[in-house]
Amino acid sequence: MAELKTASGQTTGARVKAEIAADDLSAQVTALREDLARLSESVVALGQGAKTAVADEASVMTERVREKVREEPIFALAVTAGIAYVFGLMSRR
Repeated sequence: MAELKTASGQTTGARVKAEIAADDLSAQVTALREDLARLSESVVALGQGAKTAVADEASVMTERVREKVREEPIFALAVTAGIAYVFGLMSRR
């Protein structure tokens, strides 16, 4: 009978340890989910900042090209014709 009580006590102890481990694992998973949520928010913010910077730079470059074309229209026409010629040669191959 003493052996039965010892085995029963060991089983109860194992169950308690398993429950504690399960609770700990659940807490760790919850913390990991929170960390991932914060990380994804940071990535989204970083992406939006990069998008804004690229859009601003693109508008600046567009304005510079427009100014250059207004200053030197013949040169811009020659460059455009040269680029079109190169693309035409490449498309034949």
